[in-house]
Amino acid sequence: MDKTITMRNYIPIIIVVLILSSCRSSQNISGPGLTVTHSDRFVAGYVSGYADKAMSEMRRTGVPASITLAQGMIESDYGRSRLAMEANNHFGIKCHSDWKGKTIYHDDDRRRECFRKYNRVEDSFFDHSDFLKNGIRYSFLFDLPPDDYREWAHGLKKAGYATNPRYAGMLINMIEENSLDIYDRQVLGRDVRIREVMTVEPEINDELVITGSMARIKERNRIQYIVIKENDTYKSIIDDFNLMSWELFKYNDLDDEEEPVPGQILYLQPKRNRAEVGNDYHIVKEGETMRAISQRYGVKLKILYERNHIIINREPAAGTELWLRRTKPEGL
Repeated sequence: MDKTITMRNYIPIIIVVLILSSCRSSQNISGPGLTVTHSDRFVAGYVSGYADKAMSEMRRTGVPASITLAQGMIESDYGRSRLAMEANNHFGIKCHSDWKGKTIYHDDDRRRECFRKYNRVEDSFFDHSDFLKNGIRYSFLFDLPPDDYREWAHGLKKAGYATNPRYAGMLINMIEENSLDIYDRQVLGRDVRIREVMTVEPEINDELVITGSMARIKERNRIQYIVIKENDTYKSIIDDFNLMSWELFKYNDLDDEEEPVPGQILYLQPKRNRAEVGNDYHIVKEGETMRAISQRYGVKLKILYERNHIIINREPAAGTELWLRRTKPEGL
């Protein structure tokens, strides 16, 4: 059966997808000749809230709606980051010399960097489009086909929108895993083709295990990581992701003699000094180690020890409250 369907037939399907995937972390939606899986309720919520804005901006400026949505989800952590919640800034745009509006200071790669602050989320979407449209270094993007999200993703990385060397891949993965390119096609008045998306089991936080099969690079606390698969070796991972021989071990506090365990996560970038907003504390469970907690929240192991006044290599007792974003007061 032909998998191509018209927008009239597609609209009720996407509504069902969004509603059901908001109720479960992994949900299959079946229709004539298609299977769609949204593995994260945050994706469904973000698309439901902002797809119309992204399409409106595509009509106004030519920035692909898929790119806008993917950048918004990555840069704002699905609208949950501090910049998104306190400044309505969904795209991580910094002040720059020509910004005359409100500002907010936020610790990013450097302390107290200046970011733009908006009165409404809509203003963030509007400014993001204009930032690209009016920026000299992004002008070449508008010579690309408006439905070629891959070229747009690589172009954004080339133009320096983000310093992360894997930024283009992150955008492409986000778009393809969630079929965001359907919104580009809708703006362009084309039939929508739904691609099959592989089912992913939900994350088991206690064991830091993710099962299933999808694009390898994921993100937690703004740090890229992968899930170890069967037959993975540290050497194969280092080769596949162009890492220096020492990086994987340092970023994950590994010993040379350890063997990779399928299902566990490995960070491809250094962990951060604090957990993401909303993860202020952690209560230690029986048998849980400081390294496991460090991996769970993407917080540097040494910092985790220091922040909680625990001697290096000593494990805390079950029930201990660990502080993840600030230094724990002495005596608590």
